[in-house]
Amino acid sequence: MSFDFNLIWNSLPLLLTGAGVTIEITLMAVSLGFVIGLITSICRLSGVKILKFIAVCYVNIIRGTPLLVQIFIIYFALPMIIGQRINPFVAAVSACSLNSGAYVSEIFRAGIQSVDNGQTEAGRSLGLSWGQTMRYVILPQAVKNIVPPLINEFVSMTKETSIVSVIGFEELTRRGQLIIAKTYGSFEIWITVAAIYLIMTCCIAQLGAILERRFAVGDRN
Repeated sequence: MSFDFNLIWNSLPLLLTGAGVTIEITLMAVSLGFVIGLITSICRLSGVKILKFIAVCYVNIIRGTPLLVQIFIIYFALPMIIGQRINPFVAAVSACSLNSGAYVSEIFRAGIQSVDNGQTEAGRSLGLSWGQTMRYVILPQAVKNIVPPLINEFVSMTKETSIVSVIGFEELTRRGQLIIAKTYGSFEIWITVAAIYLIMTCCIAQLGAILERRFAVGDRN
């Protein structure tokens, strides 16, 4: 079996375009997941029982079901309820954001709980409310603890976006499938797709390492 480098070269523009879409979905999903996760973690740690109950249910449901099923529910089942078809891009970002939010919530919760309780007591003794203590005292200290797992979530989501290809959305994996359907060059295309994913995740991991070093320098200073 010969390895067709020309096929790879000719397919590279389409695959790189798909990689750009993958990065776009990942950035949007993790960004929205960051906001959802922060709000959910605060609800879980608050003393309001109904908010805590809703947050716990959300995290358990999302973490207890596959992302693939969540995509199917949003793209296929939800339109039957609202009576309107959902754009594949909206469905992909929505599902990935909700999925990421549940995991980011646990990252935030662990980071917040890693901060010494004395810091909360110190904030309250200064006359700060619970919300002010969380905003000005706890969260700034928790950030450095959540950076490594947050980068891991970014890496995981970059790979998991390949699942949205099942609804026909043309990110990197779907572009690869379409090229293979026309050229039958499965080996060459899947190797190239894997290499592109590897490059993207390695770049994200490297960025995370740089951020960790900067936080470490800040702590020493």
